[in-house]
Amino acid sequence: DDIAKMTAKIDSAASRSAQLKADVKVLQEELAALSKEQAQMDKIRIETHEEYTVAKADLELGLTGVRKALTVLREYYGGSAASFAQQPAPPVKFSKASGAGTSIVGILEVVESDFAKNLAQEEAQEADAESEYQKVTQE
Repeated sequence: DDIAKMTAKIDSAASRSAQLKADVKVLQEELAALSKEQAQMDKIRIETHEEYTVAKADLELGLTGVRKALTVLREYYGGSAASFAQQPAPPVKFSKASGAGTSIVGILEVVESDFAKNLAQEEAQEADAESEYQKVTQE
């Protein structure tokens, strides 16, 4: 009678052991899949961050150039002779095309605004992407 009970216990334990081994195998497969997904997410995140870095540098460079051009044009068309004091006096018939200057400055102001807006959008998208990446990788 004791032998039958022990045999039943052993059989039950062996069955439980087989079930646990099967569970471990499933969990290992799920971990492998998660690890693969994490590696893929890491790769995508690195690529998007590199794209952001390049775009940000380009936008900042463009913004700097447009701002410099605006400064020069505003000084020139604004009548500030101080920056051009070392140049010879313009010919008597020379006159600044203030209408053209105003429109050029206006266009450059729009370009400056677009660069600034695009830079802000890039930075917001990067912050969102980083936040999402951190959120997903912590789960």
